Amino acid sequence: MSIETLLESKRDEILAEAGTTAGRAPHYAAAGKAEIFDRLTVLFDTLADAVERRDLTDVVLYARRLAAARFAAGYDLAEVQVAMNALEESLWRRIFAEGSSDELGESLRLVSTVLGAAKDVLAQTYVSLASGHPQVNVAALFAGTN
Repeated sequence: MSIETLLESKRDEILAEAGTTAGRAPHYAAAGKAEIFDRLTVLFDTLADAVERRDLTDVVLYARRLAAARFAAGYDLAEVQVAMNALEESLWRRIFAEGSSDELGESLRLVSTVLGAAKDVLAQTYVSLASGHPQVNVAALFAGTN
């Protein structure tokens, strides 16, 4: 089973499991199950789209908006990372249990790349907001000049 098929067919199970884990974090617990599900659904759908298109653009933009919103709402970075990690762990479990062995490496690579990029941007944005300093575009630094 391809990663795209797995994401589509196991979507509700992945979201339910991740929601239970994320719901243990204080702000998420206060938000309630329906809100947690809605928030994780947006993250999941953004991730699934990035995997399908092999494009990180939307997940990076989402992570920046998420960081700004959660920072403004008083969430700790670790708390937001708990939600992302919960989704990632649930995805990994499904990939190992249901995924095709010949596609296992590619599936893990795609999911890890997408969520890794999201977590990296999330952390960079939080640090930027907390310190009052603008973010540094590391990709631009390494791109050099022609």
